[in-house]
Amino acid sequence: MAEVSNELIFEVLKQVQHKLDKVDHKVDELKFEMNAMRGYLISMQQDVQNVYGILGRYDGRLEHIERRLELNDAPTIST
Repeated sequence: MAEVSNELIFEVLKQVQHKLDKVDHKVDELKFEMNAMRGYLISMQQDVQNVYGILGRYDGRLEHIERRLELNDAPTIST
Protein backbone atom coordinates (compact mmCIF):
# COMPACT_ATOMS: atom_id res chain seq x y z
CA MET A 1 0.00 0.00 0.00
CA ALA A 2 1.29 3.44 -0.91
CA GLU A 3 2.38 5.63 1.90
CA VAL A 4 0.20 8.70 2.41
CA SER A 5 2.21 11.76 3.26
CA ASN A 6 1.09 15.11 4.55
CA GLU A 7 2.19 16.71 1.28
CA LEU A 8 -0.06 14.37 -0.75
CA ILE A 9 -3.03 15.09 1.51
CA PHE A 10 -2.30 18.80 1.26
CA GLU A 11 -2.24 18.66 -2.57
CA VAL A 12 -5.54 16.77 -2.69
CA LEU A 13 -7.13 19.23 -0.28
CA LYS A 14 -5.93 22.15 -2.41
CA GLN A 15 -7.58 20.59 -5.48
CA VAL A 16 -10.81 20.03 -3.57
CA GLN A 17 -10.75 23.61 -2.32
CA HIS A 18 -10.17 24.90 -5.86
CA LYS A 19 -13.13 22.89 -7.17
CA LEU A 20 -15.34 24.13 -4.33
CA ASP A 21 -14.37 27.71 -5.16
CA LYS A 22 -15.51 27.11 -8.76
CA VAL A 23 -18.80 25.66 -7.54
CA ASP A 24 -19.28 28.64 -5.21
CA HIS A 25 -18.70 31.02 -8.10
CA LYS A 26 -21.21 29.18 -10.31
CA VAL A 27 -23.81 29.18 -7.52
CA ASP A 28 -23.36 32.94 -7.12
CA GLU A 29 -23.87 33.39 -10.88
CA LEU A 30 -27.03 31.30 -10.76
CA LYS A 31 -28.36 33.33 -7.81
CA PHE A 32 -27.77 36.53 -9.76
CA GLU A 33 -29.54 35.14 -12.83
CA MET A 34 -32.48 33.91 -10.73
CA ASN A 35 -32.87 37.34 -9.14
CA ALA A 36 -32.84 38.91 -12.61
CA MET A 37 -35.52 36.46 -13.77
CA ARG A 38 -37.59 37.17 -10.67
CA GLY A 39 -37.46 40.90 -11.39
CA TYR A 40 -38.43 40.29 -15.01
CA LEU A 41 -41.40 38.13 -14.01
CA ILE A 42 -42.58 40.70 -11.48
CA SER A 43 -42.47 43.44 -14.12
CA MET A 44 -44.38 41.23 -16.56
CA GLN A 45 -47.02 40.54 -13.91
CA GLN A 46 -47.41 44.27 -13.29
CA ASP A 47 -47.74 44.90 -17.03
CA VAL A 48 -50.48 42.27 -17.32
CA GLN A 49 -52.31 43.79 -14.36
CA ASN A 50 -52.10 47.21 -16.04
CA VAL A 51 -53.51 45.76 -19.27
CA TYR A 52 -56.39 44.18 -17.35
CA GLY A 53 -57.10 47.50 -15.67
CA ILE A 54 -57.16 49.33 -19.00
CA LEU A 55 -59.41 46.68 -20.56
CA GLY A 56 -61.76 46.94 -17.58
CA ARG A 57 -62.07 50.69 -18.08
CA TYR A 58 -62.70 50.25 -21.81
CA ASP A 59 -65.32 47.62 -21.07
CA GLY A 60 -67.13 50.03 -18.75
CA ARG A 61 -66.97 52.81 -21.31
CA LEU A 62 -68.27 50.49 -24.05
CA GLU A 63 -71.20 49.39 -21.88
CA HIS A 64 -72.00 53.06 -21.23
CA ILE A 65 -71.94 53.83 -24.97
CA GLU A 66 -74.13 50.82 -25.75
CA ARG A 67 -76.68 51.93 -23.15
CA ARG A 68 -76.70 55.47 -24.51
CA LEU A 69 -77.20 54.26 -28.08
CA GLU A 70 -79.58 51.52 -26.96
CA LEU A 71 -77.47 48.88 -28.71
CA ASN A 72 -77.41 46.30 -25.94
CA ASP A 73 -79.49 43.12 -26.22
CA ALA A 74 -80.74 43.23 -22.66
CA PRO A 75 -84.33 44.37 -22.28
CA THR A 76 -84.65 47.88 -20.93
CA ILE A 77 -86.67 48.44 -17.80
CA SER A 78 -89.18 51.24 -18.11
CA THR A 79 -89.92 53.17 -14.99
